[in-house]
Amino acid sequence: MENKAKKDMPVGMTDEDIKKQLTPEQYNITRQGGTEAPFQNEYWNNHKDGIYVDLITGKPLFSSLDKYDSGTGWPSFTKTIDGDAVLTQTDKSIPLMTRTEVISKDSGSHLGHVFDDGPPDAGGKRFCMNSGAMKFIPKEKLKGTKYEKYLKLFEKKP
Repeated sequence: MENKAKKDMPVGMTDEDIKKQLTPEQYNITRQGGTEAPFQNEYWNNHKDGIYVDLITGKPLFSSLDKYDSGTGWPSFTKTIDGDAVLTQTDKSIPLMTRTEVISKDSGSHLGHVFDDGPPDAGGKRFCMNSGAMKFIPKEKLKGTKYEKYLKLFEKKP
């Protein structure tokens, strides 16, 4: 699954542009690889239908349909909304621990980590993300936007 990621700036943006756009915590998470507190972040307990997008570029990352309660206190998903929305790389920032970091392909932002302890019936992956790296777009606000094509995800199947 590993595909080496780069933490480059999004095209046309400088570090100063990004700092102005984000809160200090969001900047720490997305640009410095920080982690927010569990159970005290915006989306860990969000049960609304919609999509989660990259905070910096707006690129769709995850659907609420693939979100589940992992018990960790962070928003967790079984898969990305689009197979090439993210990149991964080995993270050895914690001594004696190797993790797989998840980075937004378009912004180079640190999103969180992916683990192999997700629901077996959904592929076994747990994308454990930071709320502070994403923005939630509720289903009812997708129509008439660049995200309208994602409305089909929420249509009832016969």
